[in-house]
Amino acid sequence: MKVLFLNPPFLPRFSREQRSPAVTKSGTLYYPIWLATAAGVTEDAGFDVDLIDAPARGYDRDFIYGLARKGGYDLVVLDTSTPSIYNDVEIGSRIKEMLPSSFVVLVGPHVSALPGESLKLEPAIDAVARREYDHTILELARTLSGGRDLSAVNGLSFRRNGDIVHNPARPFLGDLDSLPFVSKVYKRHLNYRDYFYSHSPYPILTIAASRGCPFKCTFCLYPNTFSGHNYRTRSPGNVVEEIAYINREFPGVKTIMFEDETLTLDEKRVQRICDLMVERGLARNWSGNSRIDISWETLVKMKRSGCGLLCAGFESLDQRVIDGIKKRTDVETMKRFLINTKKLGIHVNACFMVGNRGETLDGIRKTVDFIKKYNPYTAQFIPMMVYPGTPDYEWAKEDGYLQTEDFRQWCTEEGLFNSTISRPGLSAADLTAFCNYAKKRYYLRPVYLWMKVRENLRHPGEIRRNFRATRLFLKNLVKGY
Repeated sequence: MKVLFLNPPFLPRFSREQRSPAVTKSGTLYYPIWLATAAGVTEDAGFDVDLIDAPARGYDRDFIYGLARKGGYDLVVLDTSTPSIYNDVEIGSRIKEMLPSSFVVLVGPHVSALPGESLKLEPAIDAVARREYDHTILELARTLSGGRDLSAVNGLSFRRNGDIVHNPARPFLGDLDSLPFVSKVYKRHLNYRDYFYSHSPYPILTIAASRGCPFKCTFCLYPNTFSGHNYRTRSPGNVVEEIAYINREFPGVKTIMFEDETLTLDEKRVQRICDLMVERGLARNWSGNSRIDISWETLVKMKRSGCGLLCAGFESLDQRVIDGIKKRTDVETMKRFLINTKKLGIHVNACFMVGNRGETLDGIRKTVDFIKKYNPYTAQFIPMMVYPGTPDYEWAKEDGYLQTEDFRQWCTEEGLFNSTISRPGLSAADLTAFCNYAKKRYYLRPVYLWMKVRENLRHPGEIRRNFRATRLFLKNLVKGY
């Protein structure tokens, strides 16, 4: 059986697997880490697998259709997202038309939240693999190969005699050490130079050391719709073995990015990973997604092992808003985190979601003053985005704040973030305008521009990355995005 894992074409450089899928102003493009891991699981089981990332390679629909026709695939696994869902099912339908004996299955957070609705969009689509799908796809491939009944494949929603059947949910995978190193899958199928994070030295390679997040933030896409709130981890030794593999097999990679939802939840475990890296001579530049409530002791060990940057969600400076979105943090902890990381020389990408429930324009204006005072390495301002399957999506629908359920509107025509939430005193246009205002106020300051000049002078290897990110950012500012 031949299996195609496809990140389908949409808009140029569309980053499907990030928490808010979009074309980013800075040019950041995520790896298809979930798709790649599932491809590795299926390939290791003996199936003939291709993994194609169309946005990363710049492939258009015609190229993908030609590839599919030539490949003659029996099973086609299509990644999806909310803004691209109509595009994605159209591509799946066309592949099914060309390969009528193939089985086309959709994956990703959007279809996990709306499996029945997604299947109704296009009758040619055969199924949805809900939530984490590594072993759902493997079991599906084995079932199709053996001509067995699909009703035994947990986690699958599929068509049967004109009806849509939802099989029982698949339990979340507990033994993450059993998964193949995703970096090995990248090496076989992808070009690591296609991927770019504006905040970290290029080239970059992303892996994950854990899955799930126990926190219940009302806006967060992946834990609420896909990976769940059951926090599961790889063993420190297993993580460090993959770092050793990357150091050996990807000598050109300058950054390893931990794309966990909450890398630093278990601080003792993080400390052990860092200690092992140092003990084995594997310390190197790395970045990760982090909570802000990290102890000084853990930060010290992270820095010693090579941590260069942490991406952290701040979201708001209004404690009532923070409590309302169940963020479980506070402003004093934010300040301490920024002060401690600056002392250690760890860069911070501070992320703010503007317009959370309970927030006002007067309240969010304080954000810029706060962030200018503490001056993190980068600051990200995104208008409130609500996705199917999250509590915020249900809140917006129930209170009449959701302007549309046409999922194309979750991005602009150019693919940039586009809020669909308007409420009295705070419209979607207000949120977008404030994000643009905040970015200009933050990044066009003389002190910030001089910081980037000094960085380029001290680290000439970073000139290309900084120039690329700055060029795209300024281009979008001129356009008013």
